[in-house]
Amino acid sequence: MCGIVGIWGPVGNKEHVLAESCRRIRHRGPDSNGFWEDADADLALAHVRLAILDLTEAGHQPMTSACGRYVMVFNGEIYNHLDIRKQLEQSGAAPAWRGHSDTETLLAGFTALGIESTLQAAVGMFAIALWDRASRKLVLARDRMGEKPLYYGYSGAALVFASELKGLMPIPGFGRNLNRNALASFMRHNYIPAPQSIYEGIAKLPPGTWVEFTADDARSRRMPEPRVYWSARAAADAAAQSRLSFESDAQATDALEKVLSKAVGGQMLSDVSLGAFLSGGIDSSTIVALMQAQSSQPVRTFAIGFHEKGYDEAQHAKAVATHLGTDHTELYVTADDALAVVPTLADMYDEPFADSSQIPTSLVTRMARQHVTVALSGDGGDELFGGYSRYFRVDNWWRQFERVPGLLRKPAGAMLSASTHLPGRGAWRGKVGKLGELLRADTRGEFYRLFVSYWSDPARVVKGGVEPVSEFERAMQGSTFFESMMKLDTVTYLPDDILVKVDRAAMAVSLETRVPLIDHRVYEFAWSLPHQYKVRGSTGKWLLRQVLHRHVPQALVDRPKRGFAVPLAAWLRGPLREWADALLDPARLRQEGWFEPEPILRKWREHTSGHRNWDSHLWGVLMMQAWLDRYRAGMDQGGPIEDR
Repeated sequence: MCGIVGIWGPVGNKEHVLAESCRRIRHRGPDSNGFWEDADADLALAHVRLAILDLTEAGHQPMTSACGRYVMVFNGEIYNHLDIRKQLEQSGAAPAWRGHSDTETLLAGFTALGIESTLQAAVGMFAIALWDRASRKLVLARDRMGEKPLYYGYSGAALVFASELKGLMPIPGFGRNLNRNALASFMRHNYIPAPQSIYEGIAKLPPGTWVEFTADDARSRRMPEPRVYWSARAAADAAAQSRLSFESDAQATDALEKVLSKAVGGQMLSDVSLGAFLSGGIDSSTIVALMQAQSSQPVRTFAIGFHEKGYDEAQHAKAVATHLGTDHTELYVTADDALAVVPTLADMYDEPFADSSQIPTSLVTRMARQHVTVALSGDGGDELFGGYSRYFRVDNWWRQFERVPGLLRKPAGAMLSASTHLPGRGAWRGKVGKLGELLRADTRGEFYRLFVSYWSDPARVVKGGVEPVSEFERAMQGSTFFESMMKLDTVTYLPDDILVKVDRAAMAVSLETRVPLIDHRVYEFAWSLPHQYKVRGSTGKWLLRQVLHRHVPQALVDRPKRGFAVPLAAWLRGPLREWADALLDPARLRQEGWFEPEPILRKWREHTSGHRNWDSHLWGVLMMQAWLDRYRAGMDQGGPIEDR
């Protein structure tokens, strides 16, 4: 695991600038750093390394291909790189290997097979920058599911890219203009969807794509359209057209266990210490069980617990660990431990990000890093196998709402929304208010977008912000509503929230994370399953559960899903009250000019009084305000933030 950064264009003393960039993303690669420059082309690449495979100098980056044509910086892991090497050797296209790193394998693949064929052959997670010295073209590429981040765009006249936005800050002219439209998207989702970023002119490369820049592109500041080499949406649609059939449930369980075990085994490849997160839930328990089945030693597992009633799952993790015989470490954290993380979040996440489970995620990654350098996680099971409870709820509500005549929906919705402002308290207000919002929807896509929205009309909250067209505007056709939600979450919520949350928290402490459930072969297999193997009755992840029950007694793992949550609502009324009051100061909100203060302040008053619970809505505003504080104060590193 590593961090990459580069500049193509008229920036003086690139080595000095990129040395500072590397210093700011050193947490992604504390073991070494490297620099390479093509002075004639006005291009420079830099790299910080967390050594996982081939710990010798043979794995050092930037790395030049054996033929001398290509130079590459690479962040990630290619789990099947030894298979690719063997194929190159059998075809006579392999160079004389200098070491056993996957970086060298990729370069050999690009040389022999070309860009797209190599990307399609690679199984893994990655963000790549490849410089072609012969044609003077720069290629940027990102893994299929979006595990590894890659930002790119223009700073002044220079084309720039980096693993994290803070790596771009030392570049002259970077970060002067914030993106109000991206802020509007953030207020809806509590994350900024790709390809947007918080900065004007800087994009996130979408998962499963690569983009090629020529010298003419760089001179004219053109942003070529990314090319798709693999699409989660298209792969799901294709797999669904050729559903598998099985003679028995046991045969289906065998098939899933085989493909998932292969993915887990591949991701256990490491020259350094390795472990796994274990919450005691279905997904993480399955990953750990399959790891332990392939390991001759007890697998290292990690869990954190909370003393607050209703938020502690460490006891369940311990029971699973005991049954499997793992080398288990747990840490019970206090509210003070968790609250101490809050001031670090703006720096950790680089741009506004407001999934409050980022707090326990940062705590468990910090603990795991004290023992291992690589950790596998169980993320992705809900999206692939229908595990989120909201899928059942939304599917049922939509069936009910379809029975309401269209002319009555919006008036009924307005009445329900208005009723939540009547005197009194109660949790019913949140549900009634959400129902009122949902009755405004005319399509399934709009219905689901409103259901998962925090601020349902961000344009009324963000001054001058207009939401760009998103995946939710695409018609939900060709699937049941239930499967459409799963597919939509896979291309939005999973890469832009879940994987961002884990990557930034883990890399902040130099921990590499791997996610076997979203191996593209597992993904394609899951979408080829008939729906009955994912959902039976009111039970999601049905087939995944059958695999787990072969290794862990059902009684240890079958319980209601809680998620990785913290008591945020109570904290905002208690120990975080003073911090939040300062960030939501009315005079400050008006002076800064990003938000319309009144809708925010009304929710803050209702929340602190106990009239309503607006913790998630407010968390988004607070994370934006904290981010503004961090970067306004810290732009001595790159110049002041200005609004365009």
